[in-house]
Amino acid sequence: MPRYIEKITSATYPFISLRALVAFPAITINMEVGDPTCISALAKAHESGENVLFLTQRDPSIDQVKYKKEMFRAGCVMKIKSFTQSGDRSAQVVVEGLCRASVVGLDFVSGRAEVLEKHISADVVLTPKSAAVLRQAKALFNAFVRQIPKYNDDFVASMRVITSPGFFADSIAYNILNEFEQKQQVLEALDPLRRLELACGFLESEMEQRLLDVEIHRRVRDRIEQNQREYYLKEQLKVVQEELHEDDEEIDEYAEKIDKLAAPEYVLTKLTKELAKLSRTPYSSSDAAVIRSYLDTMLEIPWSNTTKDSSNIANVKKILDRDHDGMTKVKERIVEYVAASKLTDKVKNQVLCLVGPPGVGKTSIAASLAESMGRKYVRVSLGGVRDEADIRGHRRTYVASMPGRIVSALISAEVKNPLILLDEIDKLGNDFRGDPTSALLEVLDGEQNSAFRDHYLEMPLDLSDCIFIATANNLSNVSRPLLDRMEVIELQSYARHEKFNIAKKYLVKKQATRHGLTAKTLKISDAALYEVIDHYTREAGVRNLEREIAALCRKSAVKVVAGESMVKVTASCVESMLGARKYLPDPPMASRVGVACGLAYTEVGGEVLPVEAAAMPGTGKIELTGSLGAVMKESASIAVSYIRKNHCTLGVDADFYKTTDIHVHFPEGAVPKDGPSAGVALVCAITSELSGMPLRSDVAMTGEVNLSGDVLAIGGLKEKVGAAVRHGITTVLIPEENRRHIAELDVELRDSVEFVYCRTVDDVLAVAMEQNQKSKSWETFEKVPHTPQNFEKRNRV
Repeated sequence: MPRYIEKITSATYPFISLRALVAFPAITINMEVGDPTCISALAKAHESGENVLFLTQRDPSIDQVKYKKEMFRAGCVMKIKSFTQSGDRSAQVVVEGLCRASVVGLDFVSGRAEVLEKHISADVVLTPKSAAVLRQAKALFNAFVRQIPKYNDDFVASMRVITSPGFFADSIAYNILNEFEQKQQVLEALDPLRRLELACGFLESEMEQRLLDVEIHRRVRDRIEQNQREYYLKEQLKVVQEELHEDDEEIDEYAEKIDKLAAPEYVLTKLTKELAKLSRTPYSSSDAAVIRSYLDTMLEIPWSNTTKDSSNIANVKKILDRDHDGMTKVKERIVEYVAASKLTDKVKNQVLCLVGPPGVGKTSIAASLAESMGRKYVRVSLGGVRDEADIRGHRRTYVASMPGRIVSALISAEVKNPLILLDEIDKLGNDFRGDPTSALLEVLDGEQNSAFRDHYLEMPLDLSDCIFIATANNLSNVSRPLLDRMEVIELQSYARHEKFNIAKKYLVKKQATRHGLTAKTLKISDAALYEVIDHYTREAGVRNLEREIAALCRKSAVKVVAGESMVKVTASCVESMLGARKYLPDPPMASRVGVACGLAYTEVGGEVLPVEAAAMPGTGKIELTGSLGAVMKESASIAVSYIRKNHCTLGVDADFYKTTDIHVHFPEGAVPKDGPSAGVALVCAITSELSGMPLRSDVAMTGEVNLSGDVLAIGGLKEKVGAAVRHGITTVLIPEENRRHIAELDVELRDSVEFVYCRTVDDVLAVAMEQNQKSKSWETFEKVPHTPQNFEKRNRV
């Protein structure tokens, strides 16, 4: 080992702080200085010939060092060889290291440091150990420059002729190492052999890092050449992530979740295979994104989470009565369903389909059922769905694939046995992307949905524990196979008094609370509610009624804010708050020839449908107007044929079909009309016109007629009777077959009109044209048969 001589002296020098740069003895540094304070200190030292202490900051991000602890304790005393200043903000300086120095004290005010200089010298002759260490260091250096051929030949040659272990270590640290912390450790090592060993260790680590960088760059270059060069940065990041194995943590998280997942064995096996595939897939590739999305979806599905059903019948009735007024038949069916499910689980495959006009409470009934049974409630809107993939999901062949709406509903509910409402099932469509109606067959079939296969999941999913309830406005748009899997429950439109009860019990409180009103600040009278129902809404449900009540609440809120303590809404002030009446009461019909009062069922409830017939000389043509459908046109043809067949008993000229043109019109021609219940009204109107006998204005009729004169059963009886009551009609003619439906009507409707049950057209005509009717128009009317000879006389009458 060489003999070292260490000489320590005390001195005071101006100091300069360096950022991420370390100065070494015997090494020349050419640098540009931009800090005004440093430029001033260097200029003064150059003029006086004084040496300068260079110290390195611990944190390079600090602009102005103020404390001793922010500087390393060891530095290097430098001699200024040249100093050139260009302006006040820039200077070029060349310095040469003299010796290492240890800081004793720093004065930031004067910019000077008190140091202990350490001069170390050694004998020229090396010992065998020091020679061996230097030889290994040079061999490592030669290997480094061969692997990393970025240094010029002059530098390599100068390094090979160095015989001092300490200077060789300093040269390696200054010229090769990248991290200034490593350079500082070499500077602080006083023993030359220790310093050389430390530098060689850093050099070996640097060589490994450089080789890894070279390998990364090579692999990136190869990938770019094979694919496209514009993704250079992304590919470089990908290779770095592969080398560092940054996605191992993600793989471990997925594995832990799969281990905790309570799912069937085939599901766990599938997820394990997908996880293994993910571990072999590059992190940033599109395939990895698809696999991650699949794993996330599968882990979110509630394979075993369930809620316990509540079968308390009293609680079910209480909730249904709390949320809905009337609907006796619907409530009874739901209570029966809950009671049966308490005794056996075989009823869980029954699918209920609630059918009725908009706004009658189909959706809210399903929500109330879910609450009463203690099940999670999920609504799946099917309106406008035309793609089969919306039900069965997309196959995992592209990045944007996703599961179907059924699986998404389960994920949203977080349990495997929710109540799923399939809303607007009659609004499903189909096009070139498939038929979603057919896809629902497996969902609603109790024998198949225990192994429902979603295209995205690629494995069976048990839906047998779910309760499915569908809603529809019109069953004619639902396919027969799908309808066969559901039990249909009809929800009829609300009568006038039912709307009043709903408004008074529910809607007024709901909207008042929503608008910040209470019973002390708002009071809506019963007459005001009836005014809104009769003259501002015309619907089967109560949605528009709720909107009008909300408008009343808004107007009342303005008055309350203005200073009124109590706002009383009466029938007389409704018009000032809601504007002019939207619907005026129909004027009472007078007894007239050729005008029959029919009844119709529409989407907004029942309507009185006048049927007008006019006869005139002609050739027997029949003209129908009023935007009629095919069924009503056929009814008109049947009516004419029946009258021709029975002209003798009806008092009609036998040759009217040859000499008379008949025009039948249904008013409001812009409104489409169709349905099998206008037959009796057509027969009465045409018979009255041809025979000259007027029809009673207080009688309304409904029913279809065949060629034998039988009156056939009709639907929508409740809505039609409600329309008759609303128009002040006292007698309603209905088919005999509908007698059994009268008991289902509300007491208010049954007591408001007199029902006449008709088996044939003769029964209808006997009442509609009753000759002992105490009507002034009938007593003064002269019966004039409708013949060509009597046209002028009849018209005068």
